[in-house]
Amino acid sequence: MSKSANHSLLDTITDFMVPIHSDGWKFVAIAGAIAAFLWFMIPFSILAYIALGLTGYVAYFFRDPPRVTPLREGLVVSPADGRVSSIDRVRPPAELGLGSDERTRVSIFLSVFDVHIQRAPVSGRISKSIYVPGAFLNAALDKASEENERRSIVISSTRGDDIACVQIAGLIARRIVTFAKEGDSIGVGERYGLIRFGSRVDVYLPAGHNPLVHVGQRAVGGETIIADLKSTEAERLARQS
Repeated sequence: MSKSANHSLLDTITDFMVPIHSDGWKFVAIAGAIAAFLWFMIPFSILAYIALGLTGYVAYFFRDPPRVTPLREGLVVSPADGRVSSIDRVRPPAELGLGSDERTRVSIFLSVFDVHIQRAPVSGRISKSIYVPGAFLNAALDKASEENERRSIVISSTRGDDIACVQIAGLIARRIVTFAKEGDSIGVGERYGLIRFGSRVDVYLPAGHNPLVHVGQRAVGGETIIADLKSTEAERLARQS
């Protein structure tokens, strides 16, 4: 095999082996231990194969791929991977302390196959971090924003705008993890949390600003631009086929 072929194969393997977030290693270890036990007790059985596949899925779920974040001031990037499930103009939840004026809320639904690391949409200081207990309704439902268990952070950006991100638990999700705490400074695209096993993230834009994504669009956390606070561009609509 030629040197270039070897290099290409190595690149392919390296690209496939996405790093696993540190929070996930204990779950990978538990699943791996169960798989090893079953392979030892009943090798080549259906249960052993299922356990092996489950171990691979757990490692896949907690993957933490690197991202290239646009750094221009005024850009708001997606805090999560997933599908834009709704764009609404609503009054933000009272706990955010953002007033009663309507803001654009961009909701991103994360399936169990999406990357579940959340990233800061802007640079700034975390002025609020609020945990609200609640239900575990389907995260795709609109009322999940108000009724489900959630963790909200408000980032006071370097421009002086307040932007809120809300991690919302879902039917399967039972654990919201936030790495950053109130008072911390955070850079755009920096990891600040994760939700385990299916969820939703809401972003509340500053009043008067339009989103640059549309319902049904796939968003990539830390990369997809969901708003430009320096732009007066009209709200984007999906082109009908």
